[in-house]
Amino acid sequence: MSNTDTFQQAIKAGYTFKGDSIHLGIGMLDGHAVTGADVYLPLRTMNRHGLIAGATGTGKTKTLQMISEALSDASIPVILMDIKGDLSGLAAAGTSNDKIAERYKLMGIEYKPAAYPVEFLSLSKEKGVHLRATVSEFGPVLLSRILGLNDTQESVVALIFKFCDDNKLPLLDLKDFIKVLQYVSNEGKAEIEKAYGKIATSSTGTILRKVIELQQQGADPFFGEKSFEVDDLMRISDDGRGMINILRVTDLQDRPKLFSTFMLQMLAELYATCPEEGDPDKPKLVLFIDEAHLVFQEAGDALLQQILTIIKLIRSKGVGVFFCTQNPTDVPAGVLAQLGLKVQHALRAFTAADRKSIKQAAENYPESDFYKTEDLITQLGIGEAFVTLLNEKGIPTPLVHCMLCSPRSRMDILQPAEIDSITGKSKLVAKYSETIDSQSAYEILTAKLEEAAKGGGGAPGDGSKPVKQEKSTLDKLLENPAVRQIERTAASVITRSLLGALGLGGRSRR
Repeated sequence: MSNTDTFQQAIKAGYTFKGDSIHLGIGMLDGHAVTGADVYLPLRTMNRHGLIAGATGTGKTKTLQMISEALSDASIPVILMDIKGDLSGLAAAGTSNDKIAERYKLMGIEYKPAAYPVEFLSLSKEKGVHLRATVSEFGPVLLSRILGLNDTQESVVALIFKFCDDNKLPLLDLKDFIKVLQYVSNEGKAEIEKAYGKIATSSTGTILRKVIELQQQGADPFFGEKSFEVDDLMRISDDGRGMINILRVTDLQDRPKLFSTFMLQMLAELYATCPEEGDPDKPKLVLFIDEAHLVFQEAGDALLQQILTIIKLIRSKGVGVFFCTQNPTDVPAGVLAQLGLKVQHALRAFTAADRKSIKQAAENYPESDFYKTEDLITQLGIGEAFVTLLNEKGIPTPLVHCMLCSPRSRMDILQPAEIDSITGKSKLVAKYSETIDSQSAYEILTAKLEEAAKGGGGAPGDGSKPVKQEKSTLDKLLENPAVRQIERTAASVITRSLLGALGLGGRSRR
């Protein structure tokens, strides 16, 4: 039996599954596509998460696009975080060319262009459905993790949430949280200490600076109402395909904290909302995070631990999470260990550090009888990748050099007019376009403080009348007429003495 036949049998045995699957492409050996060595991805394992990695220009974004199309065809909704702005083409049909025709001829299948049902989402002023969440929905633990607080500061945040719950002060946006933070540090300090214990001013000051830092990254539009409902991410189009939700975050590349804040909040909300699914035949939702290094580059240990915990647990909810980045080392080892599917496009070696990184990346993949991974990983062509995944029994499949299928939708961006046409027809844009500023902690505390300043009310939150303060003994003594005369005489003597010492006194008027 030839080496090609052995390879074909190995790939066929490793990538043939009982349940529904996605056709990723065809196996390659010695630089040539091998007929019959088709590579499939079982839908049953898509909730075991994955990684799509590769240097710029190697085709990883198109791989993400192609897998999203296949999921949509299988009636599975998708969320794409589009930080480079090049995924909008999913909404329009692609066009064939000589390279695509040759690729599909080698695979023995027909290329069929198609447009997909798309919903554009936004965290800022980009066109699309505006996503928001309230501070209360984050909760004290997640908010503290995002702000990078220590244990003492985290306990203060928990106390603030407790105080707001007890006093019916809704925390909707960041100005609510800041107002309560200022109140417990100043006017309400005595009230807070009496009911909940002392709070260090240094802790509240640090928390306030962290919140302002988040605001400087443009977080204000994201916190507030109307909160986005998770069910709206899991819609099926009228023709039965899964909706592809494209979150346009092209303006967040220099604001990684806001990007990671949203990502973590969405995962937490999905975990809290979705019921347990066990091990379903296919996922109910798949989330792709492009340029994933932005999520991790500024995350502290506490935030990384929170991400790892959610990644581990959300699988049982039927939700798959895929990270797309340039190098596997961009993803922390603990998270990387949870990723069942790995699609590795080419890496480039320009420096000694690059070569070391490539060697480390190659060690993340199973050993192969057909490839020298460390050498071939730098020689993969555009639209080619190393693939390994977990089969339906949870066993890693053989590493395969795969020629990947091309996207059926447009491999280019939509024009502004095309985006306007899609958002203009969206039911969700109308549902979430209005910004609601309900009466919340900021308005309630501001009104109470203004009332107290006018003398019309007591301390904010207690509803009592102002208490008349008893004068001290010193105040009563200073109001005595005889004492006030002595005070004036003494002041006059002191003043004349000072003027004389400065040579300005003792002159009589002529």
